[in-house]
Amino acid sequence: MEWMILPLKRYADFEGRSRRMEYWMFQLFQWLVYIVLILAMVATAETGRAPIGETPEFGAVPVIFLSIFGLFVLGMAIPNIAVTVRRFHDQDQSGWLYLLTLIPYLGPLIVLVFMFLPGTNGENRFGLDPKGAGGNIGEVFT
Repeated sequence: MEWMILPLKRYADFEGRSRRMEYWMFQLFQWLVYIVLILAMVATAETGRAPIGETPEFGAVPVIFLSIFGLFVLGMAIPNIAVTVRRFHDQDQSGWLYLLTLIPYLGPLIVLVFMFLPGTNGENRFGLDPKGAGGNIGEVFT
């Protein structure tokens, strides 16, 4: 669980390096929250159909879950970018490679491939090897 929320502790930290474990556990955390919120929206949506010619009305509860979903997506934007930049740093690449995601269709796939690649062993120009810290999460911040 600690790995899932570590990028939130390093909310807007674009310096240093992040392990694959930190990146993928954070992605898992986000997707679990997304699934729970979507299931809550679906479960609370009106199941009845409106008569022909009338627009169906939704209750307030699904709209509340949709609002929470939107706020969560917005709140996770900066940590998502930051942890991705730190993953690029772990591979001794520039964080500006994140801009590849702006290329339609192909860009996000390229970034996804980079996120699967292992980081460089030992120290690089962006800092110490996060795996070399003995796997202790607290040592990432020293």
